[in-house]
Amino acid sequence: MWRQPRARLWAVAGATAFAFLIALEITARHYGLQGPITIQAREVIFPPKSGFLYYAGMSLMMVVLTWRQRFIAIGTAIGIDIALVVFRWAIDAEANGGNPFGNGALWVTLGYAVIAVTRRTGPERILLLKGVGLGLLLVIGRKTGDTWLLITSKARPQVLDQYVATADHALGNPSWLVGRLVTATGPIGFNFLDLVYGQLALAAVVVALYQLRHVAVERRFPGHHLVRTFLVIGLLGPGIYMIYPVVGPVFAYSTGTDHWASVSLWADTWSSAQWAVADLWPNTPPPIGTPHHMPFDGITPRNCMPSLHTAWATAIFIHSRKGSRFLRFAGAFWLIATLTATLGFGYHYGADLIAGVVFTLTIEAALRAHDRGWDRSAIQLVAYGSVVFATLLVSYRWLPLEMAEHPWVFGPLLLLAMASVIYGYVRTLAEWERMTAAPEPQPEPKPQPEPELVRPVSDQVVG
Repeated sequence: MWRQPRARLWAVAGATAFAFLIALEITARHYGLQGPITIQAREVIFPPKSGFLYYAGMSLMMVVLTWRQRFIAIGTAIGIDIALVVFRWAIDAEANGGNPFGNGALWVTLGYAVIAVTRRTGPERILLLKGVGLGLLLVIGRKTGDTWLLITSKARPQVLDQYVATADHALGNPSWLVGRLVTATGPIGFNFLDLVYGQLALAAVVVALYQLRHVAVERRFPGHHLVRTFLVIGLLGPGIYMIYPVVGPVFAYSTGTDHWASVSLWADTWSSAQWAVADLWPNTPPPIGTPHHMPFDGITPRNCMPSLHTAWATAIFIHSRKGSRFLRFAGAFWLIATLTATLGFGYHYGADLIAGVVFTLTIEAALRAHDRGWDRSAIQLVAYGSVVFATLLVSYRWLPLEMAEHPWVFGPLLLLAMASVIYGYVRTLAEWERMTAAPEPQPEPKPQPEPELVRPVSDQVVG
């Protein structure tokens, strides 16, 4: 089995992922933080930070189960959660900021991993393990991302917000504009967008479940689906955060999330006013001047460049295009609402969003090419997207003043660069779909040799 290239690829990927988690755990401990492995192990027993995340992971795992098995799994998870709630209430144990539910879903998911190893064989074992792995990847990916964000705040004391804010003048300072619009909507508009913004993973699970709805019948996973793109975005994005640390306009040019304390119903808020350049956002755009590195606190994640919320929402939009009408409308709505929230809450600059779209399309193209096979069009598209993304980062860092002083030149250029990647992706994908849909040419039937006319033996004798 280990001689097969696909098996070797999975083995290498698994070993690499495990080594990455170990390295992240060690790095987190170096900064006095809990790593993803520690957090995950702790939440097997203690109240999890997000119970919905564990149920979302279990729902992805259940795509390989029959309906009867799904009902049993859901009932078992709920029963375990109820039992744990009663037990914690009996011993007067506090949730300490966690959800009172979610452990049951994790236990059921881990239980099916045990069932796969002990009670299944052959293709059925592999299929069930893939389902369990898919569910756990969603959970571990979230824990890994949370740890990454904490590390960025500790490892990058200097941020580049002044550079991005200066470059954003070329786009008309969209965060300041949308920020004023969201402020004008009051508590209703803010909390509605906050709900959409915070439930992006739920939207992704809905689209993924639609894509994987036939797995239990066909007994195999499709070659490419949303979860793959979601995980790769979450894996690569924080690496860019370390290269290009940015906190966002509501932090660098306002009082932090404390700006929304008067209208927020459930979000945690804190003030970072002492680290801000000035209290300018969203009413007064920052003046154009030579940008500099600026120090910032050791708490706020440097998670702006690129905007991963934009990247994930773009991926949801792309993968919802093949769904039902409701799913297509939902994907478009989630993209528009997420873009509005990222700008209107002051979490991102316009330049972040452009980089996020290019980032997603490049990753999506690479994953689709890996699934169907690399050819000239795939290499060109991925290479072009990578070059555009790198050019955007270099421009934001080294040409921000020129971009701000010539907005009618650089603004259209930024939008054109993003549009060119979108056009290249749509065109290439349409070409791939035509090639897939076209029937394979059938070989022409070979002409059959006509039988020779042979006189009967009696005729030959008579002759």
